[in-house]
Amino acid sequence: MHIGILTGGGDCPGLNAAIRGVTRRSIDSYGSTVVGIHNGWAGLINGDTEPLSLYSVSGILGRGGTILGTSRTNPVKHADEVEMIKENVKKFGLDAVVAIGGEDTLGAAAKLNEMGIPMVGLPKTIDNDIVGTEYTFGFDTAVTIATDAIDRLHTTAESHHRVMVIEVMGRHTGWIALKAGIAGGADCILIPEDPVPISYICDLVSLRKERGKTFSLVVVAEGFTPKDADQFVVQDEKRDEFGHVRLGGIGHLIGAQIEKQSGTETRVTILGHIQRGGSPTAYDRVLATRYGVAAADLVHKGEFGRMVALQSSKITSIPLSDMVGKIRTVDLDLYEVAKVFFG
Repeated sequence: MHIGILTGGGDCPGLNAAIRGVTRRSIDSYGSTVVGIHNGWAGLINGDTEPLSLYSVSGILGRGGTILGTSRTNPVKHADEVEMIKENVKKFGLDAVVAIGGEDTLGAAAKLNEMGIPMVGLPKTIDNDIVGTEYTFGFDTAVTIATDAIDRLHTTAESHHRVMVIEVMGRHTGWIALKAGIAGGADCILIPEDPVPISYICDLVSLRKERGKTFSLVVVAEGFTPKDADQFVVQDEKRDEFGHVRLGGIGHLIGAQIEKQSGTETRVTILGHIQRGGSPTAYDRVLATRYGVAAADLVHKGEFGRMVALQSSKITSIPLSDMVGKIRTVDLDLYEVAKVFFG
């Protein structure tokens, strides 16, 4: 078989491990040829590819980013681009395409599969918000980075008797905020799934002051919207090809209100792209490798239109259509555990 691999959407740690897993399994176990498609769906539209060999994927396991490049191109937005994809799949003799990405990339893969292009999906995103799998690779690394940042900010908050607001990624869900917040001992964790009013946050800080706690740590997901607000805080109104605005800034809004209402000096740190750059953790390297091998197996069994997934610690697969238009939200039971330590 002749297999194409692409990485779409935002980069995250573990992408190269997944590329390596698909390539090694396909070549070593099945005698297939593999091509890398540059810059996500844009590469499949423009016919921008390169052969992948055992040599080209050697040494990339622990590298961050993606050796293939990525983009936020929506391949099904324009009918002419869909036709270009079909032509290039035929031109390059691709028997299947392995699409590695988040909800947008995999949603597009599901639609292209319905159009007759054999697709297998591989779930990645630091947000951990893809339905049907317990973990996406990239998430563990992001949580580890965020936890380390919270630990460092804890000591300076305590020394200066300040409130520290730490804004982490999470457009629709608060998985990073919740896990890193619990691990880092946050005094308040704000997630999109629980839109509390800003007064609630300020009251928690004031309560801590009354108890003799002269500092506080507040962790907030970028997609958190206060109950008394009606829209995301955004960096600008420009939208990408999937209709997403660029989030960022909720931390500053909350920080200003905390300082105003509680009288406590407040500083804001936005972690931003730091969370998804650099080398993946051991967990993400292993998970991405397992996903890559499983994706290659699906291709060679002819089980197209499916996404590899982790369920009960076992690698399995689900129909790509099962995750389209859905979001895996935070386990609210775990959030209740976090609330025990608020204030």
